[in-house]
Amino acid sequence: MFEQEGALGKGITVGKIQVALDALNRGPDSIFAVLEKESARNAGSDDPSELAQLAHAVCLALLRRSDEWAGACSDSQWFKWDDAGKAESLYNDWSNREAAKFEKEYSGGDADDAPGGPTTVVVSIILEIQGDTTKFDGAGFSIAGTQEVLSSVASDVNVGGGECLNAVEVFWTPGDREEVLTKQDLIMDFPEL
Repeated sequence: MFEQEGALGKGITVGKIQVALDALNRGPDSIFAVLEKESARNAGSDDPSELAQLAHAVCLALLRRSDEWAGACSDSQWFKWDDAGKAESLYNDWSNREAAKFEKEYSGGDADDAPGGPTTVVVSIILEIQGDTTKFDGAGFSIAGTQEVLSSVASDVNVGGGECLNAVEVFWTPGDREEVLTKQDLIMDFPEL
């Protein structure tokens, strides 16, 4: 049988990219400010164009901070159109697993880590997108590979005014500006990074 092909190729891809950054401040130009602004702008929306804007803005914010990257990883799985339910199930599974990690509170642990001071930040983008052309391989192996994955996601989510994007979740930790995520916390909770 022939597989249905859309603007981004055949089938459905569920993908995840995570980037850890060393954030030196939490001011209005920090990654925290961008994430808070974009999530507030798109809170509760299920409009494809608004979800695409959210994913695009977060990818661009991460790309602009490549000098702050401390680690990255990505994963994806492709499904035939007939397996759309399996794709949605995997998307929900990955979202729930990440949500469980990101709900954790961090205090800092070391005396040198003042609350609200410099911290490691982990940003995760999980998405379900139509087609098989969005690149997810290579994040974490090199700066160029991570940039390629973020660029691919940023451009593909806007195809068709966002109509190719079925779903997206953006998570980041620490969520509270007073919390500090240490390198040890990163190793324990995000070993893949």
